Amino acid sequence: MEIFAHHAHIFPASVREDGTVDALLRTMDACGIEGAVAFATFASQLGPEDPEPNAALAARIRCEPRLRGFGTIDFTREDLEDQVEAIRQLGFAGIKLHPAFQRFRIDGEAACRVYAAAQDRNLFLSFHTGVHWHRIADYHVLLFDEVATRFPRLRFSMEHVGGYCFFLDAVAVMQNNQARPPRVFAGLTSVFDRDENRQWYQDDARIRDLLWQTGEDASIFGLDFPYNGVEKIQAALRHIMELDIPRTAKEKILGGNLRRILRT
Repeated sequence: MEIFAHHAHIFPASVREDGTVDALLRTMDACGIEGAVAFATFASQLGPEDPEPNAALAARIRCEPRLRGFGTIDFTREDLEDQVEAIRQLGFAGIKLHPAFQRFRIDGEAACRVYAAAQDRNLFLSFHTGVHWHRIADYHVLLFDEVATRFPRLRFSMEHVGGYCFFLDAVAVMQNNQARPPRVFAGLTSVFDRDENRQWYQDDARIRDLLWQTGEDASIFGLDFPYNGVEKIQAALRHIMELDIPRTAKEKILGGNLRRILRT
């Protein structure tokens, strides 16, 4: 099957040499991955000499048909709606958001301004979820139910499916906002490594229960590149292929659902 994967973080070589577009393409080749979604770098991870991350990613992948771009938002700036519009004009399909790392409250005023602008432009949002060393009250997974309720046309994924601690909360949000086709998705990213990714680990019973509760059409596979290298990504792909789930579910998780999301 042709694998189309989500969730690859891109960095300039000055920040991470193993996180560039070239490094991603080499990783994809080694893992037999046809295409991937590439996330722009968060502004706080860059130095003053680095270019604006969204424009830099757009320029780099313009001639890379295997890659689709997602932008990022700089919450230290006031022009949030203008940033969303700029992301759309760059041709990106969505936005990567990390409430704990970026220090914004999921249902806060600033975040809701971004959601409204993204909904109007049919941009897909991908959120980091799970415990991440910031006050949980700001990013508790159940707050995503407020997002789905207040923005009924917004489509988004909860990457890591709530993490080890909040898996059932993520499933509750998905169940409470079921639609055809789905608009709230589970990102199966860094969830198969019990030892090194323990904060986001989900065992096989949970993955089967996720599909049982939410169906085959609402889960997408993510790389978490470059935090996961070739060996980890290959292991995750093997794990999915060996799961006791229908082949149709595997095909959708490994690309079918993501292709449908980015076409609409």
